Amino acid sequence: MTKALSRMAVAAAMLSLTALPALAQGRAYPTQPIRVIVPFSAGTSDTVARLVGQQMSQTLGQPLVVESRPGAGGNIGSEACARAAPDGYTICLGTISSHAINPSIFVHMPYDNLKDFAPITQLAAQPNALAVTNDLPARNVQELIDLIKAKPGQFNYGSSGVGTSIHLAGALFAQMTGTQMEHVPYRGSGQIMTALLTGELPLAFDNFSSAWPFAREGKIRVLGVTSLTRSPTAPDIPAIAETLPGFESLSWHGLFAPAGTPPEIVARLNKEAAAAVRSPTITARFQELGITPVGNTPEEFRTFIASETQRWGNVARKADIRVE
Repeated sequence: MTKALSRMAVAAAMLSLTALPALAQGRAYPTQPIRVIVPFSAGTSDTVARLVGQQMSQTLGQPLVVESRPGAGGNIGSEACARAAPDGYTICLGTISSHAINPSIFVHMPYDNLKDFAPITQLAAQPNALAVTNDLPARNVQELIDLIKAKPGQFNYGSSGVGTSIHLAGALFAQMTGTQMEHVPYRGSGQIMTALLTGELPLAFDNFSSAWPFAREGKIRVLGVTSLTRSPTAPDIPAIAETLPGFESLSWHGLFAPAGTPPEIVARLNKEAAAAVRSPTITARFQELGITPVGNTPEEFRTFIASETQRWGNVARKADIRVE
């Protein structure tokens, strides 16, 4: 009897020793820096990643190191994230382009936006802006629609590239208004603003945070924002939806981990990221940029991504937007 009890005690001790490392590892995460891949060049995405990363570093006790991996509309960096070890030490920033639009426009996609990632949380949403040159005779959205209809195909609109959310905002506008415009892709917001300032372009869709500073200085005009309601940052600027009911085109940013990342790690990252975007520091900075913090659950974010993929896929197919 004593020997049996002894054997049972030894077995129990061995089991507890086996479990300790796993428990300790779960409590200790993270024990090393976390890499955050940003699949776009400098701009709003990089700003959001760095702001949130700095805040999360304080609560996680490890630095979040932002790594820029731009190219192919966000596909290069996103693929690197999808193929990384699912251990919580490589995550990425994803956007409406990389995780909702690209699957419908790229002929060859290197990842599945719905299956190859574990959504952590949507960090933010931001309206785009419909901006025009100061000498364009249209003073509001309806006058612009009438002007374009009077001269079909004679107006160009700029965006930050083929297949970007800015491009599709213009495509959606054309579809809903029954107008014809020629799309002119640029390499980024800087070039778009320069083209507007010099009169090279009559109008463009761009991120609100990029266009608003120029409009505030009187260098260009913003006729409307692409959210359903007005932006708190610029409440005097109407929403396009006030003229075109239902028109909405938001740029958004979120955090993703590779598929297979342990749920407890995803939950920890979700908790810290959601708290970060709701912190007074980031909320204030986001407000300056016209960005709304979100911080939803992984499940809510996954449902949102599926909905956005279907919605923008329909717009892209109708506009016949494809990238080889």
